[in-house]
Amino acid sequence: MTNRIALYLLMLLAPLAWGGLFVFTHLVPPQTLLAYTTFFVLLGVALTSTFSPLAYFIGLRFIPSRLYRATVRHALLQGALLALWIVFNLLLRALHSWNIFTAVVSLGIVLVIEVLSLGRK
Repeated sequence: MTNRIALYLLMLLAPLAWGGLFVFTHLVPPQTLLAYTTFFVLLGVALTSTFSPLAYFIGLRFIPSRLYRATVRHALLQGALLALWIVFNLLLRALHSWNIFTAVVSLGIVLVIEVLSLGRK
């Protein structure tokens, strides 16, 4: 699969995932564990498919460096990390366990993973 096809698929998947999330939240009451799980999975897919093309285009346009070459694979990793961080914090918020310390620590973990992936590249 080429980069262009992967980006077009992600751009096509993003509105579909957001639409599915909207329909799901409109039709299903949040009373069961399955409803919560489905909501967070749909939210993760929607956020990842939204953030990945954004990360690719921002990396391509605003970071013109020989050291950092924007790839779809790395943009997908960045989008997934950001989406997982958001979903994790929302999940903690839904469980009434969220505080600013956990948000900062989890952001630090995401940044360390990003630095390690850049170092491997």
